[in-house]
Amino acid sequence: MDIKQLYEIYRKHPVVTTDSRDCKQGSIFIALKGENFDGNRFAKSALDKGCSYVVIDEPEFATPGDERFIVVPDTLTAYKELAREHRRQFNIPVIGITGTNGKTTTKELVSAVLAEKYNVMHTEGNFNNDVGVPRTLLTLNATHDIAVVEMGASHPGDIKKLVEYVEPTCGLITNVGHAHLQGFGSFEGVKKTKGELYDFLAAHNGLLFLNEQNEDLVQMAAERNFGRVISYGQTADVNVSGTVTACNPFLNFTWQQNLKQGGNEPVEQHTHLIGSYNIDNMLAAAAVGLYFGVSVEQIHHALDNYVPTNNRSQFVQTASNRLIVDAYNANPSSMKVALDSFALAPENNKMLILGDMRELGADSQKEHQALVDRIANEHLADVVWLVGPEFGRTDTAFRKFSDVEQVKKAIAEEQPRDMYILIKGSNSTHLYELPKLL
Repeated sequence: MDIKQLYEIYRKHPVVTTDSRDCKQGSIFIALKGENFDGNRFAKSALDKGCSYVVIDEPEFATPGDERFIVVPDTLTAYKELAREHRRQFNIPVIGITGTNGKTTTKELVSAVLAEKYNVMHTEGNFNNDVGVPRTLLTLNATHDIAVVEMGASHPGDIKKLVEYVEPTCGLITNVGHAHLQGFGSFEGVKKTKGELYDFLAAHNGLLFLNEQNEDLVQMAAERNFGRVISYGQTADVNVSGTVTACNPFLNFTWQQNLKQGGNEPVEQHTHLIGSYNIDNMLAAAAVGLYFGVSVEQIHHALDNYVPTNNRSQFVQTASNRLIVDAYNANPSSMKVALDSFALAPENNKMLILGDMRELGADSQKEHQALVDRIANEHLADVVWLVGPEFGRTDTAFRKFSDVEQVKKAIAEEQPRDMYILIKGSNSTHLYELPKLL
C-alpha cells in the first residue's frame, strides 16, 4: 500500500494512535517500536478495542485475509509520510523552530503572539522528535490559519529528517550551544545539524528570522543563499530591536520595529519570565508577529500575558522561599546564561540546586568541573547543592547528592527559609519535584 492509499483510509478515519491503550472507536493504530517495546505485538488487541485499522511492519502479527491489517516496510516511516501527506493538504504558513536552548519557550511565545490574530496549530509540550512531530502535523485541520512546529535534535541528521516532513515555509534557530555532545560528537556537529533547517529554507526560498547578535547564527546564515531575512536582536540596525530594562526577578524590556522601515516607537514590555536571556525569545516572537501582520498592541498584550508553566524560566514564590525553576533541561550553554542572570539578581541568601548536565559524552567531566569552578570563583551563592553522578566526580567542596531523593531528605531535615533558589538540571535528574517541598 502506498502513502496515497493510506491517506485515503486516514481521510475516512482521521484519528491516529500509537498507544494500544488509547484506541478510540474507528481510529488507526500505528505499531511503532522502541528499545523496550514492539507495537506490532499489540495490533490485534488494538482492533479488539475499537481501531478500524492497524499499520504494522512485521507480517507475522497480521491475521491472514483480514484487510484491517496494513503491512508496511517500516511503521515509523509510514507514520511520518502520512503526516507529510496531511501537511501538504494545507496551503498555510508553517514556521519551523529549533535550537539548543529556548526553542520550546520561543515556540510558545510565537504561538501566543500569532494567536492574537490567527487560529494557530502549534506543537504541544515538547513533542519535537520524529514521533512527536508527525503527531503534531496530524492535528492540522481546516480551521487553522498558521502552524508553529518545534523540532528537536540529539544526533546528526535529525533536523534534516524532520524538515523533510514538516516542510516549513519560514523558521528560526534560537541559538546553537554545547548540548547532546555525546550524540553530535562536537559543537560543529551541533551547528551542522541545527543548520539543516537553514538548508531547507534556503533551498525552498523560505523566510528566515535571524538573531543578528548571535555570531554563530549569522555565520551559518551567511553560508547559505537567503533571499529573505527578518532580523532581530539587541542592536539598533535590525528589523526588530530590544533592550533589557530590568530583571528583578521578571524580565522587562523595550522593543520596537526599525523606524526607518516605518516601525513603532519603543514599547515598554513587562513579562512573567525570569532571565535576561529570554529577551531573544521575546524579540523573535515580536519579529514573527509583525511580519504576519499582528499589531504592536496585540504583540504587547500576548507577551505581557504569557505565563510559563513548564519548569522553564518560572518564578515561584512559596511560603518559605523565592524560587527560579528552570528544571526541564540543562547543558553548558543554558547553565551559563541561567547563572549569569542569577548572579545579577540583587538578592540575599542565594542558593543553587543544580542537577547533572546529561549527554555531554567525553566533555562531561570538563564541563561540570568548569561549572563548579565558576560558582566557587565568583561566589555565586551562599549555599550550593549539586545533584547526580556527573557532579559527584567534580573536585569541589560544595555539597553533593547522588540523586533527588537525597535532596528531598535534606530539605525535610534542614527546611531552607528565606532563600533565593535557582533549581536547574537535566530533566532526568527530576529536580522539578523539589519546588513543592521548598
